[in-house]
Amino acid sequence: MKKTIFTGAGVAIVTPFNPDMSVNYEKLGELIDWQIANKTDAIVICGTTGESSALSLEEHEEVVKYAIDHVAGRVPVVASSGSNDTAAAVQLSKSAKEAGADGLLMVTPYYNKTTQVGIVKHYEKVASEVDLPIIVYNVPSRTGFGIKPETYVELAKIPTVTAVKEANGDISAIAKTIALCGDSLDIYSGNDDMIVPMMSLGAKGVISVLSNVMPKETHDICQLFFDGKYKESADLQLKLIHMCDALFCEVNPMPVKAAMNMMGLDVGIPRLPLCDVTDASKEKIKAALLKEGLIK
Repeated sequence: MKKTIFTGAGVAIVTPFNPDMSVNYEKLGELIDWQIANKTDAIVICGTTGESSALSLEEHEEVVKYAIDHVAGRVPVVASSGSNDTAAAVQLSKSAKEAGADGLLMVTPYYNKTTQVGIVKHYEKVASEVDLPIIVYNVPSRTGFGIKPETYVELAKIPTVTAVKEANGDISAIAKTIALCGDSLDIYSGNDDMIVPMMSLGAKGVISVLSNVMPKETHDICQLFFDGKYKESADLQLKLIHMCDALFCEVNPMPVKAAMNMMGLDVGIPRLPLCDVTDASKEKIKAALLKEGLIK
């Protein structure tokens, strides 16, 4: 059985930008402190929600290092280090290890995509170069590539591949993966609307967009479940389905940044080609925030 990086709700934290679109490190520090004060179980930095694809290599490394230094061991920090270029993934992973990351979140290669055999070789290569726990991130809607349950069995044989962030939306495939891999791979939900269903199959929690606006509640969904309060956990999950819908009414992280700005967190808008959400989406997001009492 491999060591679990974290249990509960890890926030896929946004990268805040100044009006000139430079990284707002002061705000990032404030967000990290707010998350930890509200029981977030881990900080996941420079992931999709953190706009890693719009950060330069230097910015990516600097943001990861800043987050690790600012967290200062209060909770685990998982650094995103995935790429469609294996050599680049190795470089980002080495940098994250040097900075003191507790684990790596590595999205499957996108655009060139590879094959089921190639995906195993990709993670084997990174694991051979960097001795840190790896969370494989499977998100076919963004990458155009999906990992098969049988391939997870091969990935689980890599000693440092410890977990999967699963965002394929296919609960049957997820169940098959867990049945095949057992304790050899931890599973995290990659979808905020599937936290409880996935935990019922054995998932360790979620890597969450929702946590950016409701960290305590997202933590509580997980903790209630772990405490055996299954109905209370499910009730809270269902209560927040409308918020999950609002936060994904356009491409992530456009809606969550709009929501955070409405809450006065001032994280700026995403970098192009992402942009601010439409007025219609703002109204949907505003209604969800009002319903939960996050704005007045």
